[in-house]
Amino acid sequence: MNQRLALVTLVVADYDEAIAFYTEKLGCQLLEDTYLSPEKRWVRVAPRGEAGAELLLARAASPVQVQCIGNQTGGRVALFLYTDNLARDHARLLAQGITVVRPPVVEPYGTVLVFADLYGNQWDLLEPTQSV
Repeated sequence: MNQRLALVTLVVADYDEAIAFYTEKLGCQLLEDTYLSPEKRWVRVAPRGEAGAELLLARAASPVQVQCIGNQTGGRVALFLYTDNLARDHARLLAQGITVVRPPVVEPYGTVLVFADLYGNQWDLLEPTQSV
């Protein structure tokens, strides 16, 4: 059996502001922006570099979904972004005005910091000690 995790849905308030944040501030690439109806789009973004899981940006379509924006994992880190140079990417986050929730620390598995996206979802930015 050959499987891989392809997409992770991230509930957002607005497609265009989410695309702008992930592409302009975080440096992801916009892979697809297909209009499915006046209310719904299929929007995929992904970090630049090696293939991996992509984010599907899905605009909240109900009051329950609106309540989940920015807190999809109950306050825990929601997503893990691996990097080959944490210092470089930390400086980029700061230059882009992205909130660093916890500064870099060295852990047995690598150097990691926590940042928040435009909605408050927490991300680990991790430079692993070993190639993963």
